[in-house]
Amino acid sequence: MARILRPLIRGTTYTRFLHLWVPMLMVSVWMFIDPSTPWVPAAVLIPVGLIPAVRMGEGVQARLLLTPGEEEGSGISLAPSASWRDRLRTVLWLEVRMLLGAGAVFSTVWLPGIAYELVATAFGQVPQDMPVLRDADPHWSYAVLALLPLIAFGALVVGLGELVTAVARRLLGPSAAERLAALEERTEQLLERNRIARELHDSIGHALTVAVVQAGAARAAGDPAFTDRALEAIEETGRAALDDLERVLGVLRESERPVSSRPTLADADGLLDSARASGAKVDAELTGPLDTVPGPVSREGYRILQESLTNVLRHAGAVPVRVRIDVADGALGLEVRNPLTAGIPGPGRGSGLRGIRERAALLGGCARTGPADGDWQVQVELPLR
Repeated sequence: MARILRPLIRGTTYTRFLHLWVPMLMVSVWMFIDPSTPWVPAAVLIPVGLIPAVRMGEGVQARLLLTPGEEEGSGISLAPSASWRDRLRTVLWLEVRMLLGAGAVFSTVWLPGIAYELVATAFGQVPQDMPVLRDADPHWSYAVLALLPLIAFGALVVGLGELVTAVARRLLGPSAAERLAALEERTEQLLERNRIARELHDSIGHALTVAVVQAGAARAAGDPAFTDRALEAIEETGRAALDDLERVLGVLRESERPVSSRPTLADADGLLDSARASGAKVDAELTGPLDTVPGPVSREGYRILQESLTNVLRHAGAVPVRVRIDVADGALGLEVRNPLTAGIPGPGRGSGLRGIRERAALLGGCARTGPADGDWQVQVELPLR
């Protein structure tokens, strides 16, 4: 019983019923003007529905009254009509809404009235305007029968509300173009989240790796001068990581804020110096016009180099590292090699290596990671166009 009565105590049920009554106000005014042509309001809705802004207005009403509180999950669009298909759907919606509104008026006026007449008959006040009850003898059973139109009224209130909501989602729902735009926006958001996660992993992971390696080397060396250099390297790396963290958190706090001032391959010297300060013997060769590399390619190339050096320090320690960056033939080539050790992870393992491959794939390039001729190799090629 509680489940049956639950819809009758929800506020949404009655806001939906109010939504059905709204178009009937125009019909009521017209009936005072010319009751012999009740079809005129329905005809007027045809050109009205062809106005693009009407779809947006109907969407606002439907969200407020049919799906209050659901907002984005309502399945009802707030955009104006962008095509003739949208306009025709709006016209059909207006006609269906008026038809269902007529049902709401009937249920509101006649069913409670019938219940009242049945109760009046039970108490001896036989109505003369109802042929069925005109010759009826007063009896208490009519009061029991009065429950039937009230039950029917409650069922119509709930049923018409559910029906008009389903029709609104169908006719006022997003068009194919709007669904595609929403899907593209959602995809962009997911890509942005993945990119932020990769940047945090690369930047903070690199800083922590350098700090751990430097601290361990300083403790093992027992040389005050080396300890000072190690602390200086830890400080510089930590400051750079804090800058990266603040920028990424700024993007999270303000989603519309443009991503800017990210490091590029022009800042690669700082990465190489940081690796050298950690004890690695870095042999770097940069050829070609790095300043002509497009921003997205240069930024992602920097992160790939950062993650590659981080992996060397984390898994191999202070070993010789060969870095080759070449810009030629419309492509950016990046290679990082170091002696293979037992601690190097195998192909396909580790979020850092996966992040390198994902970054390359997003730019239409390719990345190969794994053992090669006794070395561990990260080799990436990124197209410049």
